[in-house]
Amino acid sequence: MIKPLRDYVVLEKLPEEKKVGSIIIAGKTDNESAVANVVAVGPGYTDEEGHKIVVESKVGQKVIYKKYSTTDYEDHGRKLMLIQDKDILAVVD
Repeated sequence: MIKPLRDYVVLEKLPEEKKVGSIIIAGKTDNESAVANVVAVGPGYTDEEGHKIVVESKVGQKVIYKKYSTTDYEDHGRKLMLIQDKDILAVVD
């Protein structure tokens, strides 16, 4: 498994679902959403001024992230993304 450093977070993209009436159609859509699950979280770091930068994301959270801020990575067939914690915009309940 990949272990992120500093304030990086590992995300796993959720499968796309499109709902037509009461039928759910899984698969890729043209307007791909930016929703993923948090798989791993870095330990944070101390900046140049001595302030501790803490990662707010938690493993298991479903989050919305900035679409073009990720670095793609494949680990044993799993498609993962690395992103800085500051580029995660919201937690989905």
